[in-house]
Amino acid sequence: MNTRALLKQTILSALLLIFSGFIGVDGAEAAGLSESEFVDVKSVAPTILVELRYATSNNFIRRPLYRADMPAMVRLSVARRLAVAQKFLEKRGYGLKIWDAYRPKAAQVQLWKAIGNHAYVADPKDIGSMHTRGAAVDVTLVDGSGREVPMPTEFDNFTPAAMIDYQGRSPVVRSNLKMLQKAMAHGGFYGLRTEWWHFCAADWTTYQPVPELQLLVRAPEPGS
Repeated sequence: MNTRALLKQTILSALLLIFSGFIGVDGAEAAGLSESEFVDVKSVAPTILVELRYATSNNFIRRPLYRADMPAMVRLSVARRLAVAQKFLEKRGYGLKIWDAYRPKAAQVQLWKAIGNHAYVADPKDIGSMHTRGAAVDVTLVDGSGREVPMPTEFDNFTPAAMIDYQGRSPVVRSNLKMLQKAMAHGGFYGLRTEWWHFCAADWTTYQPVPELQLLVRAPEPGS
């Protein structure tokens, strides 16, 4: 890419961040943001892929819970850790895809109503979700071309097959899961026993839940 094209791309990226109301890492540092401030993951680690399942109908509820343009938001310190995990994977020909990041409380309430099982969804009336604190992500592994690789299950599979300790027979799946776990551990995350895709920052309890970020959640449908 030549200098003119690179400059044009940089300016366009900056404008998109400004218009969407979010700020990148460099801007965050210039503005004096702390490690606990929320940022768009892509502004810290632009090569991480994002496919927020709850911004689509491709989830177990079969309808969007987020606005279609919702970015993957996490605390700045969490975004930096994701960048470390991504670099670890890229050296090995892989990468991350984010299925969920920050989750507004209104969405958490709807998930709890749909499942009502502490093994899979945190009760918003109790300690709340790590996602609502901006300290957890749901991720999967992709290859160098951005294609998802075989993993134990699909997203939001509420069966024993989704346990973090894979018990299946496929050595490929086992290898892929171990690669993801090593990368996330390298970045300072640990997993959830019942969901192989869920990882939280080791210090997640230091962050308070944030019910809503700039109306990023869809209003519940009538009767929901």
